[in-house]
Amino acid sequence: MAQTTWWRLLAFFVLMVTKAQTTENTSRCKMYNDSDRKVLSVLEPLTNQNFTVTTKNGEEEYTYVFQVCGDADGVKDAGVVQKSKGNTVIVIGNYSVTEAFKGSDWVLLIYQGGEKYHEHCSKGSRKAMIMISCDRTKAAGPLSVVLEDRERNTDCFYLFEMDSSVVCPLIESKLSTGSILLIVCFSCLAVYLIGGFLYQRLIVGAKGFEQFPNYGFWSEIGNLSADGCDFVCRSRGSREEPPTYRGVSTEPLEEPEERDDHLLPM
Repeated sequence: MAQTTWWRLLAFFVLMVTKAQTTENTSRCKMYNDSDRKVLSVLEPLTNQNFTVTTKNGEEEYTYVFQVCGDADGVKDAGVVQKSKGNTVIVIGNYSVTEAFKGSDWVLLIYQGGEKYHEHCSKGSRKAMIMISCDRTKAAGPLSVVLEDRERNTDCFYLFEMDSSVVCPLIESKLSTGSILLIVCFSCLAVYLIGGFLYQRLIVGAKGFEQFPNYGFWSEIGNLSADGCDFVCRSRGSREEPPTYRGVSTEPLEEPEERDDHLLPM
């Protein structure tokens, strides 16, 4: 009983450590609502990666760097940063102030608390919104800039977009019952043949056709099938039917005995 208890405790410990490791990186995001943290667990495979995009507007050129719950371009607490030609870095949004929303095939990640505008948006804080959509052909990226909405009085934002297969819904198996049974049967047959072959060759030391499992039985399967068919489908009795005409007997008539006593010498 004590041994069983120890095994259960060990299994529980391993499960908890594995679960902690699978959400270790996304746990660095500080959420408004901890109940939405399970949305971030979907994005765990995208962590520890910088996604970049460069845009040009006339003579102006900007490079945006995005990271999931990590320091974008090495800037502490910054989820999205903007870099200009003069290496001026502006924090667009912090992962220390994060929101996440999930749909059937998309995740919207929002970083708030960026640097304040100098002239636009009533000098409010910048905000980054990253829409991650399902694309089964792409592991992640590329990142693209959709727009920068800074002409409103409040709540201005940058909108980014990228594709990834990690947000795609799981494809449910559509195998029928018959297909599943066939797969199980072929799997069992493969195990029987391979296991039997290895046993006959390595343990028994058989050679040639004798390596085939139960070779004696399978070599006689044709004869056994024929015997079974003969037993079931064929009659073992006489095929001659007794005649019913006027009650004539089927027994052979006895021929009169030839007497040759008169040939004997007297």
